[in-house]
Amino acid sequence: MIAVSSCLAGIECRYNGSHSLVGKIKELVEQDRVLLICPELLGGFLTPRESAEIVGGTGEDVLDGNAKVIEKSGNDVTKLYIEGAYKALNTIQEANVRYVVLKESSPSCGSTMIYNGEFSNTKIAGEGVTTALFKRAGMQVISEKQFLDTNFF
Repeated sequence: MIAVSSCLAGIECRYNGSHSLVGKIKELVEQDRVLLICPELLGGFLTPRESAEIVGGTGEDVLDGNAKVIEKSGNDVTKLYIEGAYKALNTIQEANVRYVVLKESSPSCGSTMIYNGEFSNTKIAGEGVTTALFKRAGMQVISEKQFLDTNFF
């Protein structure tokens, strides 16, 4: 079993109420081989919600207290992102999941790219808060693009 960002399975839980369906993931869901997670919903957010970006670093920096997750309006939502990451980690550890496919570019789930914190639609190399926590816990995290480019699962 693998864990997957819920939005990649067609669940409309992204900040704007949309999804990012990946057909190959939907097939795995239909085969009951996937545990769906949305760290942002687990952290207490609703859908839709305001967009947010990591300001001052990456998910690693957020976990270390050196960066924040800020909504476009300026609200600091760091605590909710961290809480959601820990709840997601507990969920996948209880299910004994070792591999995770997460939505690229998200301040939670980005595995190689995140937005730069300026709300300018500019991406930088880095990880989201949940990805950083999962990797610290020894999970193998890949993006949906990496998932589609491999026959890993």
